[in-house]
Amino acid sequence: MPRKKEKQSEIINLANDFSKETFLYWYKSMVLMRKFEEMAGKLYGQQKIRGFCHLYIGQEACIAGCVTALKEGDKYITSYRDHAHPLALGTNPNFIMAELYGKETGISKGRGGSMHMFDKERNFFGGHGIVGNQVPMGAGIGFAELYKGTDNVCITFLGDGAVRIGAFHEALNMSMFLKIPVIFIIENNGYAMGTSVERTSNVTELYKIGKAYDMPSYPVDAMNVIKVHHAVSKAAKRAREGLGPTLLEFRTYRYKGHSMSDPASYRSKDELASYKEKDPIEQIKKIITIKKILTEKEFDLIENEIKTQVNDSVKFAEDSPYPSKDDIYKHIYEQGDYPFLIE
Repeated sequence: MPRKKEKQSEIINLANDFSKETFLYWYKSMVLMRKFEEMAGKLYGQQKIRGFCHLYIGQEACIAGCVTALKEGDKYITSYRDHAHPLALGTNPNFIMAELYGKETGISKGRGGSMHMFDKERNFFGGHGIVGNQVPMGAGIGFAELYKGTDNVCITFLGDGAVRIGAFHEALNMSMFLKIPVIFIIENNGYAMGTSVERTSNVTELYKIGKAYDMPSYPVDAMNVIKVHHAVSKAAKRAREGLGPTLLEFRTYRYKGHSMSDPASYRSKDELASYKEKDPIEQIKKIITIKKILTEKEFDLIENEIKTQVNDSVKFAEDSPYPSKDDIYKHIYEQGDYPFLIE
């Protein structure tokens, strides 16, 4: 359901603890995600990008707020709606666009495509096409940090539809029992593909699922990047203190269909319009304007720079080569001379 509008004074009060640099990161990163995804949708329509493709338009605050709340060394893992996460972490857009094109220069060497982005240097563990598959993996990554004695956490994203699978509940139980430093993020955009939460779950306030495991669990207005930051900061502090996991239900909304083949005819125009009134980019732009961090001219300059960056990524992808058929068995096993490959 659409959230209630907040008073401007309440929104500004939330913003008082952050630096100019943080506001600029939020704005620039979310605009980059938006422009990149809009371009991906356009290219998909031109059949330059093929296969499955799930856009993040409308949900940008979810990952942007997490990045500023966490620290270097923390780990990230998500589902197949995964273009924006590496962008937020600083991966070169050229490599992400090239991956969408299936090119050798892509972040997964052209073998992963839209649903399987990875960036080891930025501790981004993907990008997983099987619904909910990443949830126990996220718990395992968190357990590895616990085992090694670091103070790193693993933030694990999943969609609202993935809370139906057994592995989600197994991961919650084990993480709570072992006090694994993991933050589970349900990105609840209201629809599991085209099916609303109300039609598939007896528990419609999904954060309450965590309470069955005595796990601290909270809803978050994830159309607001500042609220995302505060919620994730609190969860990360708990994990670093050895107290274990937290479950956060990010209440968000995707402006496009589940995937590029989904016309989203199951929702009304009024519903979509009500969420666009809470657009995460417009919210942070408004605060930046009130705080006089940027002028309108500077906003335009940033947007034009990002448009150029996205256009450059398209050119890079189109100029890049496809993987050679001779390399079909590369990047499958770490052992280069693995003896059981049949050529």
